[in-house]
Amino acid sequence: MITSFTSALAAVSTMYLLCAAFLAVQSGAALFPHRRVRSAFGDRSPRLAVIIPAHNESLMIRKTIDSIRSHLPPGGRLLVVADNCTDSTAEMAMAAGAEVTVRQNSERKGKGYALDHSLRLLAADPPDVVIFVDADCEVEPATIEVLAKSCFATQRPVQARYVMQPPAQTGLFDRIAQFAWRVRAFVRPAGSANLGWPCQLMGTGMALPWQSAVGVHLASGHLAEDQKLGADLALAGKLPLFCPDVHVTSRSPGTKRAKQTQRTRWEHGHLALISEYFPRLIACTLRNRTFPLLAFALDLCVPPMSLLLVSLVVVQSSNLCWFLWADAFVPLLISSLALLLLVASLALAWWRFGRDVISLRDMLLAPAYCISRLPSLLLYFAHRQVDWIRTDRV
Repeated sequence: MITSFTSALAAVSTMYLLCAAFLAVQSGAALFPHRRVRSAFGDRSPRLAVIIPAHNESLMIRKTIDSIRSHLPPGGRLLVVADNCTDSTAEMAMAAGAEVTVRQNSERKGKGYALDHSLRLLAADPPDVVIFVDADCEVEPATIEVLAKSCFATQRPVQARYVMQPPAQTGLFDRIAQFAWRVRAFVRPAGSANLGWPCQLMGTGMALPWQSAVGVHLASGHLAEDQKLGADLALAGKLPLFCPDVHVTSRSPGTKRAKQTQRTRWEHGHLALISEYFPRLIACTLRNRTFPLLAFALDLCVPPMSLLLVSLVVVQSSNLCWFLWADAFVPLLISSLALLLLVASLALAWWRFGRDVISLRDMLLAPAYCISRLPSLLLYFAHRQVDWIRTDRV
């Protein structure tokens, strides 16, 4: 029995070691300059449609539309899906100059359903490229053009950099969360891009070839619909590319309740996606012998940073206790190496990309933030969130 338990601990620790090692490779590769893509794909502009799914976004929809409309090429369409709205989102979007379609279905809630609805509407006159932008985002002037051209030229999904601005008033946990987001949304995909590997889709600022968009199942209420879309595309042989040259910008929610809602949705959705898709991605990798798909699978299996760190500390503590009781050294060695790689990766990412976000003193207090996310991890196993809940913007 002792041998079996030791083997189980070693297997769990090895999983964490793979995650930490992959993260270390990404962080190291992100240090190198990336190749710019602004002028890499010629002057041809594909026919495109920008789709904005919006649920009760009347306060912000005009600003989002204004940041896009003036940069649409001739013939480009801007479509807002007013999805199960109870406010004036549709009227505000129409007044701002966008095409508007209204969708009402209280049984099928979530962004995936809104995206599916928009593609069905566009099917009568399909564009070459569709670009998805969230209703609370502002779009940099060159973003639409660069995304459309790179997507059309490569016939692969393309993800812009997703910048999350902190709330107006920030505390320690806000700064730590902002740094964790920068690692997730920039450092890791930039490192993968430098190595020629794919990235995860992030839900906004993403461009898809028309045939790829209609070739996957979008109509779902999955909490991590963006990562699910990326995984479905990867399984179909369309691995997403990261384009750090252009970006879309959103702002983190300001209230404690809104932050909790958003982070719980992201964490539970991501953890559910790992269990659903990681085995399928590995099986597909083995069949096709495609290393970029393996890189995508390993990237997907890295859980949210706070949950990764706190759960690894729990594993390390368990291994230490088992070593003291049963003199089993191998699991402790593996988890110690994993913890060392994880801390080194975060330190490297902070040194190169995070010093403008958070001080070293605050970084040393990051374990307190990770501990604060432990209830979310426990809640996932006890009563995980499955229904999509909108994040309050104010």
